[in-house]
Amino acid sequence: MSLVEHTRAAFVAGGALTQRLEGYAPRAAQVRLAEAIADAMESRAELVAEAGTGTGKTYAYLVPALLSGLRVIVSTGTRALQDQLYHRDLPRIRQALGTGIRSALLKGRANYLCLYRMQQAQSDAKFASRDVAAQFTRALAWSKRTRIGDLAELSDLPDDSPLRPQITSTAENCLGAECPFYAECFVVKARAQAQAADLVVVNHHLLLADLAIKQEGFGEILPGAQAFVLDEAHQLPELAAQFFGEMVGARQLNDLARDALVECKDVSGALASVQQPARALEHAVRVLRLAIDPLPARSALSRVLAHDEAGQALDALERGVAELGAALAGLQEASPGFAAAHARAQRHEQCLRQWRDGDDEDVRWYEKSAHGFVLQRTPLDVSAPLRAFREASRAAWVFTSATLAVDGSFAHVAHRLGLIEPATLLQPSPFDWPRQALCYLPRGLPEPNTRGYVAAMIDALRQVLRASNGRAFLLFTSHRALREAAELLADDPWPLFVQGSAPRNLLLERFRTSGNGVLLGAASFWEGVDVPGDALSVVAIDRLPFAAPDDPVLEARLDAVRRGGGNPFRDEQLPSAVIALKQGAGRLIRSFEDRGLLVLCDPRLLSKSYGRIFLDSLPPLPRSREIADVQAFFAPAPVIGEDACSMDAWSVDARSMDAGSMGRGSMNTGKP
Repeated sequence: MSLVEHTRAAFVAGGALTQRLEGYAPRAAQVRLAEAIADAMESRAELVAEAGTGTGKTYAYLVPALLSGLRVIVSTGTRALQDQLYHRDLPRIRQALGTGIRSALLKGRANYLCLYRMQQAQSDAKFASRDVAAQFTRALAWSKRTRIGDLAELSDLPDDSPLRPQITSTAENCLGAECPFYAECFVVKARAQAQAADLVVVNHHLLLADLAIKQEGFGEILPGAQAFVLDEAHQLPELAAQFFGEMVGARQLNDLARDALVECKDVSGALASVQQPARALEHAVRVLRLAIDPLPARSALSRVLAHDEAGQALDALERGVAELGAALAGLQEASPGFAAAHARAQRHEQCLRQWRDGDDEDVRWYEKSAHGFVLQRTPLDVSAPLRAFREASRAAWVFTSATLAVDGSFAHVAHRLGLIEPATLLQPSPFDWPRQALCYLPRGLPEPNTRGYVAAMIDALRQVLRASNGRAFLLFTSHRALREAAELLADDPWPLFVQGSAPRNLLLERFRTSGNGVLLGAASFWEGVDVPGDALSVVAIDRLPFAAPDDPVLEARLDAVRRGGGNPFRDEQLPSAVIALKQGAGRLIRSFEDRGLLVLCDPRLLSKSYGRIFLDSLPPLPRSREIADVQAFFAPAPVIGEDACSMDAWSVDARSMDAGSMGRGSMNTGKP
């Protein structure tokens, strides 16, 4: 029996899943996806598959992966999805199929407790606040009982806690086999388990770090894999650009200075030679941050070099790294920590030099934050190295996501990933869109760049929120618009949850339990957020999510498209924005029981010819421009007639979009 046939048999009525998974029912869309993945694995082919929300793509790739007999690496978009896949979905499928294959969960170093750095932090005992000190006390107690050292076990340790870098290692500061705790190292143990496993669950950051030879400790596992499944694959092009480039920032440089000083406590006389250059480096970091303060938050290297004070501060920073490196050179034999710190100083010095004088094929740019900065070098094109690795691997490669196609085409993502004529599958969501959802485009809103747009949009959304009794995500393309909207809604009757006021997970939990909350979010809430049920019944998007035109990486990429004879808007800006819009809209309907309203506020959807591409790339929601239809959608009894979403409701410029493209569908109402 072929793998395709074996896979099909597991899904069909009477198969392993229906017999052994309580509540499981076969879905035709899921079976088609699973068969396509099985075929790709069997023939060692490349497959790009968009599977709309509700398809059940996790089961669709786990079943053939477990039945294939191949060594498989599954990579997900985030650590949260990685944990869910490994701890929830994989055990269910493995038990249903009755397979005993070995599996392993592997994350990057920064997710595991480093016993050496924990010891160093304990002896240093200097923390930024009482909260961080309390976190350390809990982490110390946990460190004595944990078996795997995964910081995910510390559920009350925020992702952005300053304690995390103090008790974890990086490829730069890891002492490797010279570490006194090497035999007990949690990273080493996790790698050993992964090497012995038939199926390894990783995340894109870890996978790409090793493809880019960033030594995250996973590279030795990659050559043995016979199949790769990359879920949430729409994230890969941008992530790959980050990992195939280089970055050095204020945090890395300050960490180097601090770690060098901490090492001095165990080596007599070391402080006399290290203290002055370490403090000088910390000072140089502060001076550069102050020097770039008048500059844009994110821009090209040329802005720094053209600014006299910033250019001089950059020179001083390079000297500071070099002087600390020289001081550490004479101490390399004194301890493994000093040897590692010296190697880090050399790498940072080289990175700074390449940032200033690097290859024109790369984009060199900076980004500043409230108290720091990063200097980044990003390649314009990552398709060639990605393609080279895939070809050398001779493995099957499956790229899947709910958002890969633009107007039914995979050309954009295939080009970015260096795929040449891969097999493709476009599997629409199986949800009953005419029954479960409605798309509302408010009338009368001005152009998004017009002064007063946010206020006009909030006025329109208030009518929606009254009809839905809150229960809404308002998604924004900029933090400025988000803050303005938060001020405008501050006195409205719905509980308001604003991104930045609390950690994301805490905001989501408060939103779910509020019953009628309104959550305002920017980029991090557009994807990877799952709120099924009545708590979320409205998703409103302020404007089409085109990337900021002054972004230095985008500017360089658009220039490259132009030089190659392409159209920057059509070939780069538009498809990227369509995929982003699909991600935001995908927060709305998460299950077959959900009902919800998608509000698209940007009038360019109807006034511009490209609006059709956005609308045609979304699921087949019925659409209306009438607030009465919104009110009826949320009414407790069926009140909408057959013509509730008739084309008379649309005011469409025939030059930009014909009426037939707008679509219509019957709607059933009832209590959400």
